[in-house]
Amino acid sequence: MNCKPALRPATRMKSVGLSEIVRISEKTNRLRAEGRDLITLSTGEPDFPTPGHVLEAANIAMRQGQTRYTPTAGTQELRQSICAAARRDLNINYAPSQVVVGTGAKQILFNLFMASLDPGDEVIIPAPYWTTYPDIVSVCGGTPVIVRTSTGSGMKITPDQLTAAITPRTRWLLVNSPANPTGALYSASELTALANVLRHHPHVGIVSDEIYQHIAFASFSSFGVVAPDLADRMVIVSGVSKAYAMTGWRIGWAIGPQNFINSLVAIQGQSTSGACSIAQAAAIAALEGPQDLLEERKQAFLVRRDLVVKELNAVQGLSCTVPDGAFYVFPSCHEAIGQRAANGTVMETEVDFCNYLLESEGVAVVPGRAFGTPGHVRVSFAYARQTLVEALGRIRRACEMLE
Repeated sequence: MNCKPALRPATRMKSVGLSEIVRISEKTNRLRAEGRDLITLSTGEPDFPTPGHVLEAANIAMRQGQTRYTPTAGTQELRQSICAAARRDLNINYAPSQVVVGTGAKQILFNLFMASLDPGDEVIIPAPYWTTYPDIVSVCGGTPVIVRTSTGSGMKITPDQLTAAITPRTRWLLVNSPANPTGALYSASELTALANVLRHHPHVGIVSDEIYQHIAFASFSSFGVVAPDLADRMVIVSGVSKAYAMTGWRIGWAIGPQNFINSLVAIQGQSTSGACSIAQAAAIAALEGPQDLLEERKQAFLVRRDLVVKELNAVQGLSCTVPDGAFYVFPSCHEAIGQRAANGTVMETEVDFCNYLLESEGVAVVPGRAFGTPGHVRVSFAYARQTLVEALGRIRRACEMLE
């Protein structure tokens, strides 16, 4: 009998692996352990500490014995806080029963697509995109439909592109604003134009990933604000990771129609169950506590953004647009492609360029292919000014050595 090995990966795993960001992070950790002097600008993690009152709320929760299993959908108190924050920040109204809390926004997105995609269902994803989006869709049996955007449109999908991408199999449009990796921010008029297209296609839902909502350097708008008539086919995804510097607490959520949220709860109930009780108590403190730190930290990111854009645009071979949100820039390195390093290595792709920066000057950035857009690199400025200044100097020196 010709049997297959017992411990074999499922067929769907052929298209799934560690993200390029994780691989770069692991490589830099190995090099640092070997004694290399490295600066990592490859991760999207704010250098600010979790606010003190959030830490104290976690301590109180532990001392009060809030260490038991939580409801699968999240505690009632946190879901109420999320609804109150949506009213305060966006002037949109949801009930706690329309909220599900998960172990980070990534898990929420996984649950969302696992709950909604049948084999062959399509999800429209504008590129550049967060590297995880297509993989999640594929693992859940769907088909990522990648729409290439351009600098002319601010690296945002246009109504004409959306119209052309929609088919009878389209299940979702996935929009991230402000966006990772570009920092692109959709204006109210741009979201309205996309909503006008979707009104002609009632079979298409909207996933609005708003995890960087509070790091918008221009006016932030939400699909939920500009298109309330589409609320019955819209899911808003967010969390506390980026704005409140709570990446390790792993709290994210989805807000949407109750019947659909119930399906996300069902999926979560068969995987992780409810999110950490202590982390949920901390998230309540973040959402209900002083919000002035959000503006203070946003202004700090703005100063860093301006520094990074100015310095990168002064580097030979790089060209950097100004992002309107998040804490990334996505400069083009097309002019560096084809140049040669001192050791004879030719920069044939942006991957070669990233490897060159890491090997020659010890600076880690992420190649654009990880985000569906070769010829660019992602540079995070979620780091202290001193670190950024040193890294930018190294990048300049490395590029000056190319010929």
